[in-house]
Amino acid sequence: MPKKRSGGGLSPTQQAAKFLGVSVLAGAVLAGIALPAVGALGLAAKGSVESFDELPANLKTPPLSQRTTILDAKGGQIATVYSRDRTVVDLKDISPYMQKAIVAIEDARFYQHGAVDLKGVLRALNRNAQSGGVSEGASTLTQQYVKNVFVEEAGDDPTKVAQATQQTIGRKIKELKYAIQVEEELGKKKILENYLNITFFGQQAYGVEAAAERYFSKSAKNLKVQEAALLAGIVQSPSRYDPINDEAEATKRRNIVLQRMADVGDISRADADKAKKTPLGLKVSKPKNGCITAVKGASFFCKYVEKILLSDPVFGKDREARAKIWNQGGLTITTTLDPQAQDSVQDSLKEHVYQKDKVEAATTLVEPGTGKILGMGQSKPYGSGKNETELNYSVDAAYGGSNFGFPTGSTFKPFVAAAALEEGRPATQEYAAPYQMPYPQTVRGCEKPWVNDDNYKLENENESEVGPYRLEDAMAKSVNTYFVQMIEDIGMCPVVNMTDKLHVRQGNGKSIPEVPSSMTLGSTGISPLTMASAYAGFAARGMYCTPIAIESITQKAGGQQKSLEVPKSTCSRAMSEKTADTINTLLRGVVDSGTGRQAGLGDRESAGKTGTTDERRNAWFVGYTPNLSGAVWVGSATQEVKMRRITIGGRYHPLVFGGEVPGPIWKDAMTGALANRPVENFNLVDIPKAKDRDRDEDDEGDENGNQNGGNDGDNGDNLIGGGNTGGTDGGTFPSPTFSIPEGWWQGTSNGNGNGGRG
Repeated sequence: MPKKRSGGGLSPTQQAAKFLGVSVLAGAVLAGIALPAVGALGLAAKGSVESFDELPANLKTPPLSQRTTILDAKGGQIATVYSRDRTVVDLKDISPYMQKAIVAIEDARFYQHGAVDLKGVLRALNRNAQSGGVSEGASTLTQQYVKNVFVEEAGDDPTKVAQATQQTIGRKIKELKYAIQVEEELGKKKILENYLNITFFGQQAYGVEAAAERYFSKSAKNLKVQEAALLAGIVQSPSRYDPINDEAEATKRRNIVLQRMADVGDISRADADKAKKTPLGLKVSKPKNGCITAVKGASFFCKYVEKILLSDPVFGKDREARAKIWNQGGLTITTTLDPQAQDSVQDSLKEHVYQKDKVEAATTLVEPGTGKILGMGQSKPYGSGKNETELNYSVDAAYGGSNFGFPTGSTFKPFVAAAALEEGRPATQEYAAPYQMPYPQTVRGCEKPWVNDDNYKLENENESEVGPYRLEDAMAKSVNTYFVQMIEDIGMCPVVNMTDKLHVRQGNGKSIPEVPSSMTLGSTGISPLTMASAYAGFAARGMYCTPIAIESITQKAGGQQKSLEVPKSTCSRAMSEKTADTINTLLRGVVDSGTGRQAGLGDRESAGKTGTTDERRNAWFVGYTPNLSGAVWVGSATQEVKMRRITIGGRYHPLVFGGEVPGPIWKDAMTGALANRPVENFNLVDIPKAKDRDRDEDDEGDENGNQNGGNDGDNGDNLIGGGNTGGTDGGTFPSPTFSIPEGWWQGTSNGNGNGGRG
């Protein structure tokens, strides 16, 4: 050990040795000297660091986090997302100027020394002794690479990052040992490649490829000498030498690198002088990270894909494992999104509902028989600003949607009809269907009956709707009392079974409540994706397929590319072909001559159903062709807006109906999505007509009708909390799973008084 001064203090040389103890130790290792425990050298407090020999033998190198690219079904880029913007490239794809520049400025003797540069240590030791402090370090490029590995392994955990970068003897000991191992195992060229891919270049750019794109909008293999020198100079202090924020300081640093390249013989002095005189030549590309940057209005679909990857067990046993895959990135995710369909969805929404309107609209398109989501959009764009939202109104709460979905109104009635047909009721089934009637005294449930203890009533949309009606007319005119009589006849359990087979759930993931209003008139909140997928079951002649958004995923890690397993659509029979064909025939009549006439497609067969809920807080159209199903919802996410005397998309509406606003949105979205696609026909059934009756064909009635005979169950006072929206059992609003700011609501009522209009 060096001797102390007579006064007991350390000499300047001894002080420097203390600062650079790790480098001295490394020199001793290289000289073959046995290394005792660090504490014995007095360089660290007892117990603060492990013995050199006790450290694990191998450096744990996690795969580098990279950007993930999300593609549509045709291979077009939707968005890139990343925790760290990085694209790993081979050394051959990095400009030779860049390789030389980083070596020249960071470790000029890189190819001459081992893991530790003993000459560099002695030189730094001497200069630091002269200055009385630490003015120069001696870390080699290999040591710097190892430190970056520690930082990469720490991820975004601030505590781990601090531990990985702390200036302690213990960390330096680890850095040195692993540097020796890396030198032996990888060799110089691979170390240089790894270093250039892992290091941070500022402006959210990790690795030289991302840096070249960020500052010069080009690939790393095309960097010129002055550009390479600029990037190499940034590494020492990305904030200080940031060329975007301090061009003068960055220029000085670049010129130092150019001079250093000339000094070590990488370029001529003449070339260095010429390069110094050139401007920085920045061509900055702003970071485009996250679903908010998605093209074609696909931000909400992009977030849905992210939610799937973070929640589906196919990607890992728990959320932590799945998050690790997502954050590591390097994924190429090919989705089901059809660019033609997505364009059509966004064009239709933009045409019919303005971003500044009091209400919003959401549209989802699904392919029958496959479950593929082809289009998903809404009228208010993704974001946190005015007239923007981060809620995806098309999906359930678990995937970023509203808390409960939105009441569907009469779009629920086809499920009742399908259940009745499966129970053996004929397509000519007739009920008295008066204009007004009390709810049945009891309605059979799966476990217990629902009892109308308070004698609640309901009525049709207008007084001209007086039965008897057969199913075909009742569906076309959306006659409320008909379907309540139907559920009195068959009970609620067949409807429960049908909706279970079609995977119809509330937006919060729970089953549809067994109350007549939910089981017939659509008083329960459901998402557009759920409705589009369920109706796709009709289009596919009774085969329901779970919706899917991802076709395939490949992941690049450690120089290797592999395919990941992805969720698959599961198809199962929900009803007989005869039942589905009958529903298709009935709903074809809705768009031919019923409440959905404005949604009919002129060039091909289509079927669908309108829905308008109490006080016109929600309006729906859900429809399909044999090869495409779509759901459109229009309303206020807060459920505060009553769509009376309202302007939507620049057009004034005294009253909003399901066929009047959502219908045309659906028609235009479907028309564009189906352009140049085969025209397919339904397998229609012959339904005998009822005797002609003199009836008012007014499709949706007037403003005065309501489901509870003057007692509208859907009022703002009961929208949040435990209030009973219709006074009937089972009609209470589900308690939110998290607190909602005052005056800002997501979700809808489950009350008996909600829904049912056509």
